[in-house]
Amino acid sequence: MSEQLDHLKRKYKDIPIPKELDSIVKNAIKQGKKKRKRVNWTKKLIGAGAAAAILMIAGINTSPAFAKAISNVPLVGSLVKVLTFTEFTVNEETAKANIKVPAITNMDNKALETAINNKYLEENKKLYNDFKDEMEEVKKSGGGHIGVESGYEVKTDNNQILAIGRYVANTVGTSSTTFTYNTIDKQNQLLITLPSLFKDNSYIQLISENIKEQMKQQMKSDSDKTYWLDGEMGFKTITHDQSFYINNNGKLVISFNKYDVAPGYMGVVEFIIPIKVIADVLVSNVYVK
Repeated sequence: MSEQLDHLKRKYKDIPIPKELDSIVKNAIKQGKKKRKRVNWTKKLIGAGAAAAILMIAGINTSPAFAKAISNVPLVGSLVKVLTFTEFTVNEETAKANIKVPAITNMDNKALETAINNKYLEENKKLYNDFKDEMEEVKKSGGGHIGVESGYEVKTDNNQILAIGRYVANTVGTSSTTFTYNTIDKQNQLLITLPSLFKDNSYIQLISENIKEQMKQQMKSDSDKTYWLDGEMGFKTITHDQSFYINNNGKLVISFNKYDVAPGYMGVVEFIIPIKVIADVLVSNVYVK
């Protein structure tokens, strides 16, 4: 156990801090100095924890070796859960909004928990404020109907993984739906990103080609399904940080928003990537099996 931790610490110290994160840490330190000179020891610990969380996220996001090393350290996670923190609503004759804000609870890594929850809250507050602004614009232009719905789905919740999908749907006129995901290692209290799962960037082409094959097979076996594969609108490749989550069976699921790769009637579409397609480029089989 001690050898594993020592090895992990060495890898951790060798990880270069991205400029963006380095800037965030420095700004946080400056802000802290401006507030009060007298800070008790508990607040110092909280600040240290926040900085550690930023560096920990940087580690798993930028270093596959670090991701593999941390997965081999036997740490005990708490019963991490997600619940509805608050709601923003509008219920008028021509304007409807229902925006649910999720919150993660019971994480030992309180800095990471706070960072994620603050992100959820700020994004949904912005969505609500933008909707209110749109209401005023619609009224000025003569009226009309507008609507938005936002909430979350717990995609995965087992002993190791908590995957939360957050959606935003325009509910009036030409509706659109977007999904974003957070996949959390509950045992090691880490935020998992798509690049952190793989040894190098070769996963992008491997996954993209498999998705194209799945699209073709689905259209061949079901005439009601349509995907855009040809022309300028045709699907070419996933992005390096494509929306994803890991399901309860330990399978990698790639997600596309409405209209991304298919007509609107197809909605949000998902593809489960077979392990044989990506086995050789995975950092380990801790998460994806």
